[in-house]
Amino acid sequence: MAELNDRKLYLGPKLRVLRRELGLNQTRMAEELGVSPSYLNHLERNQRPLTAQMLLRLANTYDIDIRDFTATPADGGPGELSEILSDALVRDIGIARDEVLEVAENYPGVSEAIARFYRALGDLRRLPGEAITSGGPAPLVAPVDWLRETIARSGNHFAEIDAGAESLAAALPDDPGLLQAELRARLKDRHGMTVQVVRADILAGTLRHYDMHRRRLMLSERLAASGRLFAIAYHLCAQELAEAIATQIARTAPPDEDSRRLASMALTNYAAAALVMPYDRFRQAAEQSRHDIALLRDRFGASTEQVAHRLTSLNRTGARGIPFFMAKIDRAGILSKRFDGEAWPFARFGGTCPRWDAHGAHVPDQVTPQLIETLEGKRFVTLAIGLPQGEARGRTVIALGCEAKHAPRIVHADGIDPDKGEATHVGPTCHLCERRGCPDRALPPVTRALDLHSYERTAAPFPFRRV
Repeated sequence: MAELNDRKLYLGPKLRVLRRELGLNQTRMAEELGVSPSYLNHLERNQRPLTAQMLLRLANTYDIDIRDFTATPADGGPGELSEILSDALVRDIGIARDEVLEVAENYPGVSEAIARFYRALGDLRRLPGEAITSGGPAPLVAPVDWLRETIARSGNHFAEIDAGAESLAAALPDDPGLLQAELRARLKDRHGMTVQVVRADILAGTLRHYDMHRRRLMLSERLAASGRLFAIAYHLCAQELAEAIATQIARTAPPDEDSRRLASMALTNYAAAALVMPYDRFRQAAEQSRHDIALLRDRFGASTEQVAHRLTSLNRTGARGIPFFMAKIDRAGILSKRFDGEAWPFARFGGTCPRWDAHGAHVPDQVTPQLIETLEGKRFVTLAIGLPQGEARGRTVIALGCEAKHAPRIVHADGIDPDKGEATHVGPTCHLCERRGCPDRALPPVTRALDLHSYERTAAPFPFRRV
């Protein structure tokens, strides 16, 4: 004990961690140690050193090993943190040595968190060199992620493209059958492009192909009528709305060539949907039918997915529709497409909650409604629709959703009380969800430590501590 009397010990962070592990507040611990709460507060904030007498009280009261409690942290603490903060990514900030030491010594949990993030960053940095063999530099942001964030920032609404498509549609018939014939004629007369439906074996797994030399658009016989109409509209918009699309692409400033191409395809798809389903006419039909998806699909000659996607884009100033979010989910629960709307209730990454019934929808074109409630108490109505099985073996589901307050405007939500109805409690995604007692949990939350005991097994997997 003599060596402890010879040096001042500032162990505030360790004392604070001990108190929290014991589940005590400062008042209770101060009472058990026979000191005032203000004195204990000074100790935890390193404003007073721990005396030998206080260490003995801690050892006797809480049965701790003094040598372990007073042991100096391994050099990996401040040394490792200094190395991390000297990385080129943050080196220009010029963090002072004493700041690094203060964090490492007083906030070991923060230091460990930073170290874990840095190790993960190191893993990601190694992946491009191992996985990409093209020899070119890896993009800082994957093109698909960049496009998703770009669309989210715009509210999935591009006013100039919508206006151009609506102007074009004004001179065309409303009936889907007549519209397809008119679009074919317009492509041929104005742009010298012909449209031909060919046998599936000729295209060898491709649904549509444009032969630039013969200026011929070939459509597979397997393509449904809605797909054929959309494909023709796509190529017409690529010709007649090229300026509006190019302007929008320039405005988004793609970071690389792959992102630019992806943006071009996405915005041309957007234009095609706006041509087949012109903004005002589609929005009015949606409101009048109370968003009857089958009726909208038949009236505009579109597919379920096209209608759902279009519903998420009704964000014109002064004429907004319901702020729907949308997800396309495969049989593994992976989201291949997502539009966030104003209030996406799940995590941005890592999948959705297994308690969300959208995963189980499998009857083609049948709408399955569900009332869900998040950890924060927000309620949403979701509509899950199974898509007809195509060449892919597995089933795919389209899920639309919005805040529950919009339920009276949706025919598929009839019978659901948005305020008092029984809702399914969901979380963001398992590894971020702190809902206790969930029997459907697949992973423990990364925000909490596990609380496992050999003498008991809880009904819910992965029990975890509250704090």
